[in-house]
Amino acid sequence: MSFTETTRTSWFARLKNALIGFLIGIVLVIGSIWALVWNEGRSIKTYRALGEGASIVVSVGADEVSPSNEGKLVHVSGKVKAGGVPSDEEFGVAADGALAIRREVEMYQWVESSESTTEKKLGGSEETVTTYKYAREWQQGRENSSDFRQPEGHENPQLIVESQNFTVDTATVGAFTVSGEDIAYLGMQTDLKVTEEEARGAADALSRPVHVDRGGLYAGANVSTPAIGDIRISYTRADLGEASLVAVQEGGSLKPYTTTNGREIFLTASGNVDATQMFADAEAENSLITWLVRAGGMIGLFIGFSLIFSILGVIADVVPFFGSLVGFGTGLVALVLTALIGPLVIAIGWFAYRPLLSLGLLAGGAVVAFGIIWRRRGKPSATAFGR
Repeated sequence: MSFTETTRTSWFARLKNALIGFLIGIVLVIGSIWALVWNEGRSIKTYRALGEGASIVVSVGADEVSPSNEGKLVHVSGKVKAGGVPSDEEFGVAADGALAIRREVEMYQWVESSESTTEKKLGGSEETVTTYKYAREWQQGRENSSDFRQPEGHENPQLIVESQNFTVDTATVGAFTVSGEDIAYLGMQTDLKVTEEEARGAADALSRPVHVDRGGLYAGANVSTPAIGDIRISYTRADLGEASLVAVQEGGSLKPYTTTNGREIFLTASGNVDATQMFADAEAENSLITWLVRAGGMIGLFIGFSLIFSILGVIADVVPFFGSLVGFGTGLVALVLTALIGPLVIAIGWFAYRPLLSLGLLAGGAVVAFGIIWRRRGKPSATAFGR
């Protein structure tokens, strides 16, 4: 099921859109520069906090809570026990012994997809041909059919129940108490099969026929012939036998530890993991986040510069061939500016948060460069040597 639509955009309309893109590009460049500088500060502060934590952490036994460790950053490994039973009270589904259960909801609904081809015309206008296709699929959440290009005949009903997590309020690691949400999903997640009794409870809650299907719930008239608005509900349970934590001991509880620079440390891991490894993993995670944000900032710079210069391509599109050449050129300029400004901003951000180290590195580099130049100047040339 599909239909095709052809639209034409005049050169003046494209120029107006390019001017808007120019303003958006400026905002995006400024935002990307701010994000790159902020990221360097975040990375360094986190690194320092982890270094502080690694130097003062104390590994303690999980069997008892010692008053002498009150207020200290402690490392604990022990058996995990849920402090209750996680349950979906709406449908009466529970999992004894688990730390959490998750309800996944899918609805059979209309889904829109589109494909477009754009051709530039002499004079700077554009002609776009778009084909919209509609298919019935199982999907989580709800596609807003009112936003479809052709909503008539493709209406999706409201989703009567949402996906949701149900976690125990607390759990214990040995003798220590922690929030259930902090460790619930560290362990293994497995399917939780529902019963016929739970299906009858769901039918009462939803006021529609509900069947057991593939271990989950099916809300609809016929499992084999789904209709728009039918719902499938499946459950998983989260179990954890043993966990390791690095946190501050407060009474009998483990909570985030605040370092001297205001950062919080609360490290968790599945199984028996020593403190050294947990801090090493946290440092690796911090490094990964740093590089991901750097990559995102660089991409943001490139998109921003591309939007800023896109107006030149639109102006040149009066003759499509020239417009393509200008567009290629402005793309290269955007790439060069990104390659120059991005690393410079990162260096400035690093310098702002670690000026002494940055100056030391610059001084070291200058000494090395001077030494190389001095040695080269001090060597006799090949011509002079041969005389």
